[in-house]
Amino acid sequence: MRLRPRQKLFVERSLAALATRANTLGIAPTGAGKTIMLSAVTGESIGDTTAKACVLAHRDELTEQNREKFGRVNPAIITSVVDATTKSWGGQVTFAMVPTLTRERNLASMPKLDLLVIDEAHHAVADSYRRIIDHVRDANPDARIFGVTATPNRGDKKGLRSVFDNVADQVRLGELIASGHLVLPRTFVIDVGVQDKLRAVRKTVSDFDMGEVAEIMDRAPITEEVIHHWQEKAAGRPTVVFCSTVAHAAHVAEAFNAAGIPTGLIHGDLSGEERRNILAAFAAGKIRVITNVAVLTEGWDHPPTSCVVLLRPSSYKSTMIQMVGRGLRIVDPAEFPGVVKTDCIVLDFGTSSLTHGTLEQDVDLDGSTGNGEAPTKTCPGCQAEIPLGCRECPICGEVLVDEEDEAETRERALGGALSGFVMTEIDLLKRSSFEWVDLFGSEDALMATGFTAWGGIFWFEGQWYAVGGRKGAQTRLLGIGERSVCLAQADDWLNAHETDESAFKTRGWLSQPATDKQLQYLTPAARSDYGLTRYEASALMTFTFNKREIRGLIMAAAPTARAAA
Repeated sequence: MRLRPRQKLFVERSLAALATRANTLGIAPTGAGKTIMLSAVTGESIGDTTAKACVLAHRDELTEQNREKFGRVNPAIITSVVDATTKSWGGQVTFAMVPTLTRERNLASMPKLDLLVIDEAHHAVADSYRRIIDHVRDANPDARIFGVTATPNRGDKKGLRSVFDNVADQVRLGELIASGHLVLPRTFVIDVGVQDKLRAVRKTVSDFDMGEVAEIMDRAPITEEVIHHWQEKAAGRPTVVFCSTVAHAAHVAEAFNAAGIPTGLIHGDLSGEERRNILAAFAAGKIRVITNVAVLTEGWDHPPTSCVVLLRPSSYKSTMIQMVGRGLRIVDPAEFPGVVKTDCIVLDFGTSSLTHGTLEQDVDLDGSTGNGEAPTKTCPGCQAEIPLGCRECPICGEVLVDEEDEAETRERALGGALSGFVMTEIDLLKRSSFEWVDLFGSEDALMATGFTAWGGIFWFEGQWYAVGGRKGAQTRLLGIGERSVCLAQADDWLNAHETDESAFKTRGWLSQPATDKQLQYLTPAARSDYGLTRYEASALMTFTFNKREIRGLIMAAAPTARAAA
């Protein structure tokens, strides 16, 4: 497989930082392909050497996922696993579970490492991780440390400075939205008369005092307003609601159910089985809304979720992004047949969007998407080297702007409610490593081909459809929705099934005339186009040979598609 251009840039910047600093942190939110980038950095770092690396994760499913994706990126590198059932260091790269590896007897068997990779690196300063990191550094002072996380700022305000002294790159959430790898959030800031009271709530070590927040928000008239606005702006959408306390979440769930809207409650005291049953009911559509406090903030995703309700403020912007991120994933039609998702409604009844700025306004592509080194600045709090666009230091949490002045400016600019937001779309046609052909000159059918795979996007009855095919496999529907999302899904399909050698965009023969053999398979109209190139002819032939399957997939999806948006 091959990486997206933005992923390649992240890898290049991470490798450059590791070469000069011996440690670095990379920040990449949901949808960026964090595991793919982590795998590429690891593979490039050890290369053709005998160096040994270890990739840490704190959950079984992450260890399995990381190893599987690493194998796709680095098929020639042998891997092994250290977890509760298997303890092997036989591979050049070992995938280890932190709770297992941190035990003294398991640490004692760890060989000398040249590279330690930490997934979910905001955990790196926890005692269990520090035991592993210190052991690696004691055994090899020259060992390099690479961490990746979506949320570098911890709730307990413990900085990451003891492990990382710089940030190599930060993929911003807005980049992924603009490039079609996440759906667009449509944010509504709704004042139910409590914003002044919420601003006065005192902060604790980790966040606002949620007991005080509950005294303000956990009131029947406010909950009635929440349900009213949900019915008006997001009725029927799979929805996750973030509340201040368990009692608050329970009261909101009761109110939704009383209004005839099937709703479930998730909290930390539920057994694993109870939680799985509720989430399964949500996934099956038996319940439409889930209320929770902080249980679903991290480590949970249900891509059809297309509404997020914030009934609590958040002192950290990263917390707000985590919550909203639950609704931004795009939908794979193979996994969720008939579900169409074009955006995510965010209903903010607190002050998070006004305090931190909406996700849409936080889009800053300058310095993050160009080639070469990322523009940086030095954090005045911990002296770490961090990306220029950071408003809060990922290493120590230092606020780099005046929060009060910025919040006041945002509030004046935003007024009270946001409906839509026009964002500049990143032109994937230019960024793609593949050449996309406008098949009929009408921009309603685009296709790109490789040696073994092809991808296309097609406009039909007011909707875009992404379709992909490859040798020896059945043609499949990749996506339904906005043009940018479908183009991203089709481009990712090609990246997944092609290599750097088969990316045609810069090949000289692209502009050569179509061959006589190619012309035999084309329509008279295409044959009369004397400027037709070999690659354009190849794309037209691919479409012709697969036209029946493409049409069948689109026609099968179009009449039955049920909107998640």
